[in-house]
Amino acid sequence: MAENPEKIKKVSIIVSRGSLDGIYPGLIMANGARMEGIDVNLFFTFFGLYAILKKYNNSIKIATVGNPAMRVPDAKGLPLPTIVGILPGMSAFATWMMKKEMDKIDIPPIPEMLAMIDDAGGNIYACKATVDMFHLTKDDFIPQVKRVLTVGEFYELSAGAQIIFT
Repeated sequence: MAENPEKIKKVSIIVSRGSLDGIYPGLIMANGARMEGIDVNLFFTFFGLYAILKKYNNSIKIATVGNPAMRVPDAKGLPLPTIVGILPGMSAFATWMMKKEMDKIDIPPIPEMLAMIDDAGGNIYACKATVDMFHLTKDDFIPQVKRVLTVGEFYELSAGAQIIFT
């Protein structure tokens, strides 16, 4: 191991999935980076964009169908066959369970986490291609969204950054 390893100064995190378990990794990493003094750019694209839409960001759910790692009530329990995910109310139940566990360890809800990241100096951006494809406007987004960027603009802002795709 090097005596003086180079420290990360900047990260750019791409959030592309719109489920609770798809959004939180990027938010937790961004918040942790800001707490370490690392510059952060969060870029939301495709269904990850729902995390920054006013109408939806407080009602993000767990995807229960097609998640072979799904276990209730904890990661040591028996896996649930993915077919169980189609049962009415299963996604709501899994979401409730996950949020309950997150509350126990003080992980804030998505809107609060985004506000914390913004307050700490993190930058939150939306993907222009996705915004255009979903027919969205600036008014659809939470106030913490700095800009709608093209991929090229995102890469320019990310110069010198570690890029993380969640």
